Amino acid sequence: MWLPRTAVSVDHFHLIQLANQALTEVRQQLSHKVRGRRGRAADPAWAHRMLLLRAADSLSENARARLEKVFATDDATGKLRTAWDVKEQVRALLRTGSLEDAELAKEDLERLVKESNQPETTRLWRTICRWWTEIEVLIVTGATTSKVEANNTSIKHIKRTGRGFVNSTNYTTRIMLRSAARTAVNHPLQ
Repeated sequence: MWLPRTAVSVDHFHLIQLANQALTEVRQQLSHKVRGRRGRAADPAWAHRMLLLRAADSLSENARARLEKVFATDDATGKLRTAWDVKEQVRALLRTGSLEDAELAKEDLERLVKESNQPETTRLWRTICRWWTEIEVLIVTGATTSKVEANNTSIKHIKRTGRGFVNSTNYTTRIMLRSAARTAVNHPLQ
């Protein structure tokens, strides 16, 4: 009503977080099915769980070799590999610079999700379809809520450290001073 031309954008971080969560759930279920227990340090998939969540383009040759070893030794079903491919395709989709490229990446993602045939990746796909308009806004504008979320985190930190504030005015003043100090450091006067 007040801002009729405003478009809602989905946050890049949260979409990647959803893709990583789907991959983690696949890894955990695979461990339960294969070993009948949670992962342990001796299991390659558990030992390299953080490596699975890293971006493929940021992996060194050594890290890539370790990841391939995980897929070869701890993923007899191929489900972990397909979930990882879905996660990487979500990242590729978000890196696109135009709506045409995004549509092509979305088609590739749909194909990978259907090939994986797993409830975790299907749930991720449904979420992406449900939020597609907002994802398009992100791709076109690059607008995210990251600065707002960073400020909210700072305010929560101040709240945790300012346990003794009884007066709300003092609390508000503390938040404003902290914010002003951060702004002054990042943008000093000339």
